[in-house]
Amino acid sequence: MSLASKEAKWVYAICMVTSFLVPFMISSLNLAMPSIGLAFHGSQYLLNWVAASFLLVTGSLLLPMGKLADLTGRVRIFKLGLTFFLIGSVASVLAPTILWLIAFRVVQGIGASMIFSTAVALLTVVVPPQERGKAMGINVGIVYFAYSAGPILGGAICSWFGWQGIFVFLAIIALAVLVMTLLKLHGPWTRPGFSQMDPLGSLLCILGLVFFLYGSSSLSLSSAYWGLTFLGLALLVAFVVHEAKAAHPILPISLFTHNRVFAFSNLSSVINYSSIFAMPFLLSFYLQTVRGVPLRSAGGILLVQPVVMAILSPIVGKLSDRIEPRILSSLGMGVNTAGLLIFVFLGEGSGLALIMANLAFIGLGYALFSAPNTNAIMGSVDRNQYGVASSAMGTARVVGQALSMAIVSLITTHFVGARTVGSAGYSGHFLLGMKASFIVFAILNFVGVFASLARGAARKAMPLAV
Repeated sequence: MSLASKEAKWVYAICMVTSFLVPFMISSLNLAMPSIGLAFHGSQYLLNWVAASFLLVTGSLLLPMGKLADLTGRVRIFKLGLTFFLIGSVASVLAPTILWLIAFRVVQGIGASMIFSTAVALLTVVVPPQERGKAMGINVGIVYFAYSAGPILGGAICSWFGWQGIFVFLAIIALAVLVMTLLKLHGPWTRPGFSQMDPLGSLLCILGLVFFLYGSSSLSLSSAYWGLTFLGLALLVAFVVHEAKAAHPILPISLFTHNRVFAFSNLSSVINYSSIFAMPFLLSFYLQTVRGVPLRSAGGILLVQPVVMAILSPIVGKLSDRIEPRILSSLGMGVNTAGLLIFVFLGEGSGLALIMANLAFIGLGYALFSAPNTNAIMGSVDRNQYGVASSAMGTARVVGQALSMAIVSLITTHFVGARTVGSAGYSGHFLLGMKASFIVFAILNFVGVFASLARGAARKAMPLAV
């Protein structure tokens, strides 16, 4: 597709601003969770779901929305996604109870799935191949900048205007981007001749992920959730079997069965996000409820990790062009394992300087893993499979994030029980749950080292025996 230079510049600007939205929301809301808990007198279980509901919906809808965008037009789905995200943000400001807030976060998640499945594709259309790496590098830089800005800017907004101010800020940005998109981007941007939608595959994918993630996050509440978890697993197995035979699959299973680098790189991504993503969520509660650190100061401490990631990721990304990605990524997961183990020993009197140093250490590990792993995934497929590879990589990331929150919800709910933020005994029981969570995360990351090494060399074809 050939676009006018002026329209291409608008696409570039719109996609870059959009890349700021979700990472900023995630990092700023992690900091605001204790405030939300106090405002609604919500249980730890419901507070966990304020974060997890968004990720569950986004992860389960990403692949079907990507397919739908290919069929009906990426610009059309991108605009619809911004609209849903805007509605969800405005509604969250007005939420009367924590249950309503969770429901409105689901609306945000629907919008985010549409945005995630189209933004990079739109950017790829307008960026010349020789400048694609530079554009993606800037895009990643903005994502990490958003994670860095969340604790500072989000903390300031929350201090001045309450937790609702974060959603007002998100709504303003989403509205501005939506207006720019409506005025400057025209046409659905779709290619004729695309295959038909796979409704059964989409349904199996969505229901399987929803049941599995929802059930696994609530195992401590009732035996019924074990049934939901296994039902979700069964549906996901049915999804894989169906996709392997489908004429027009939303996810070609052959990419996983015949491409060793692609399969194990995505597995490593799921494990890495599963073991790292919920760390700021836990530390936010630890700093504010166990240590009594003021909200703004807690935000400054949590800022260390994304700043290190933002600085080092472009450097490591270039390094992965000369050094095998599996070596750098595996080293990064090893560093993360050590950092997570250090956090197991946090107590009520642990030094804040030690916490910041360890966050920087984990930031190094995350940077060593992220860019080389992305390089391995995208370099393991043909040019005509970039879209599928990007969607699979995005799904692996979001599913890993959702699993991370599910693990935290399961463990902290078990230890905290019905105690609410600020109630007697809350901080001590939360500390125990946090330590247990970091033990599980460290074990996961250690296993991920071997999954990362198992991918083999990314610079040569490595078929996976079937």
